[in-house]
Amino acid sequence: MELVASNKVVGGWHKRYRHASKITHCDMTFAIFLPETVNTGNKVPVLYWLSGLTCTDENFMQKAGAFKLANELGVAIVAPDTSPRGEDVADDPKGNYDFGLGAGFYVNATMPPYKAHYQMYDYITLELPKLIQAHFPVTTQQAISGHSMGGHGALIIGMRNSQKYSSISAFSPICHPMQCPWGIKAFTGYLGIDSTQWQQYDATALMLNQQFDSQVPILIDQGDADNFLDEQLQPWHLQKAAEQISYPLTLNMREGYDHSYFFISSFIDEHLRFHALHF
Repeated sequence: MELVASNKVVGGWHKRYRHASKITHCDMTFAIFLPETVNTGNKVPVLYWLSGLTCTDENFMQKAGAFKLANELGVAIVAPDTSPRGEDVADDPKGNYDFGLGAGFYVNATMPPYKAHYQMYDYITLELPKLIQAHFPVTTQQAISGHSMGGHGALIIGMRNSQKYSSISAFSPICHPMQCPWGIKAFTGYLGIDSTQWQQYDATALMLNQQFDSQVPILIDQGDADNFLDEQLQPWHLQKAAEQISYPLTLNMREGYDHSYFFISSFIDEHLRFHALHF
């Protein structure tokens, strides 16, 4: 791994690394926050944060304001990029923001030319955790969270890998991507037109079909002034599915909040405490 940047913050350290990925077949960048307790030889649990469309590892780390409480709780935070990058990595032919670079949707693409690099599901669930556990003072305890497209990723990855994650949370997640424009475009491009292949990456479908080994608790915060709420996010589908099978899901609708990191920074402490409770 190549150390790209290092900053001391609230007694701990924020560091960025670049490494050659065997799964995405390109260089990948991730950031990690290590609380100061690791300086005394302690190992800490890890919260993985998945960001949304157009984002990189930097958005959450610079805007969420999560470090102070994470340091107090003794929790590491890992923020990967949202897609593979590089000159050889295929992008949206029209250069749109909602597909291609910065928009990996945390799936394993099966359609050319995207299948060569867009294997974000395996990168997040297999390669990155092994890398983190091999090089940093962390335990095997993991939780996962994210925002928007990253909220979608956190939901599907956490539910499908319930033996690996003790809790799941999300801000403004895409809850039923098979039924919204962002999801339909991404799934068609990455996975093809057979919608039966889409279900494994749809949180509501996973919930309805009970495609998980155990019920990992889920916390969702959603702003009611979010301009993507009705067309793209649609959390009521997931909430209804959870109610049908008595799944432990909490959905908080927050009055007046939008889709931005102003919203995330307002409630990130509640999410950190939620995950710390389940470690």
